[in-house]
Amino acid sequence: MTKRRTKSLTDQVRQAIDDSGLTRYRIAKETGLSEATLSKFYLGQRGLSMEALNALGECLELTIHLGRKPDTKGQ
Repeated sequence: MTKRRTKSLTDQVRQAIDDSGLTRYRIAKETGLSEATLSKFYLGQRGLSMEALNALGECLELTIHLGRKPDTKGQ
């Protein structure tokens, strides 16, 4: 049985950027983030503040669903 790996939040945001059809230039302009900041995040060279993540979420019309991983200790 293969264990399914859950994508990290940053991987999911990067995928949403790709899927949006928007250029990173346009996303930067709509969110108020600099293109350099957005590029470094996209390349995995830096993280984003909660404020920046909120701006990205609004721009890309994202919905975040929170949940805990099942407890698998002792199995």
